[in-house]
Parts: sequence; C-alpha cells; structure tokens
Amino acid sequence: MASLNVGNLGEYLREQRRQAQLSLRQLADAAGVSNPYLSQIERGLRKPSADILQQLAKALRISAETLYVQAGILDERDRDEVETRAVILSDPSINERQKQVLLQIYDAFRKENALEADEAPGEDAAGGADSAGDDVAMPPTN
Repeated sequence: MASLNVGNLGEYLREQRRQAQLSLRQLADAAGVSNPYLSQIERGLRKPSADILQQLAKALRISAETLYVQAGILDERDRDEVETRAVILSDPSINERQKQVLLQIYDAFRKENALEADEAPGEDAAGGADSAGDDVAMPPTN
C-alpha cells in the first residue's frame, strides 16, 4: 500500500467540496465532523480515518474508494476492482441473480489471470507450452 499522502488528499477534498458548491461548514455538517477538523484535513494537518473518509465521500457524493486512493489507504488496482464491483451491483438493468453471476465470472477471470501471472513464461496452467488462442473459462454453475 502507498504511504499516507495527506497534503494531496486535502487539496483533492477542497476541490471536490468547491465543485459540489459546499462551504466548509456545510460539508462538515453533512459528513458529521467538526468544522475545524475538516479544515485541518483540507490543509493537510490531519490524517482522517477510513470511516471519516467514507462520511466525507458520502456527503460529497463521490466514491469512498477514490478518497482512499487519494489518502494512500487503497492501491489504484484495488480501487479498480472495488469500483468495478460497485458498478455491477448498482446497474439497474440487470437483476440480482445476474449481478451475482457476473461477479462470479469476474472473480474467475481475476483468479485465472493471477495464476497466469505467477507461472513461468512460456507455460500454461498444465505446465505445457502456451497456445495461440485464449479460451474463456466459465465458473461452475450451481
């Protein structure tokens, strides 16, 4: 994980607050934190917890994961996975069963790619030579 980068987080929060057209006091009230505490975060003097970042993200109507990345709590790759899952789960055009199946397929692809990354170059999962075509592996259905 990256180290905590409070200065950039504060600048980012201030910019998000301004884009949302909120005063410092309005954001502090909406997030349930004190006005002086939020001011200190924006100036890079305080290191907010993940819970506080989540409250701020909710008040700003932005992804908490985005703030976690800005704060160095979450790696960019982790954020991509979390945001992909959030997009799938929030899609109103597919039902809950379809969302779960899609997440299972997504997990299967991530696991398969992680295994391939761990293998020696020039070998497939069975230890043989790589084939030219990539077959799509589907998770088992229950």
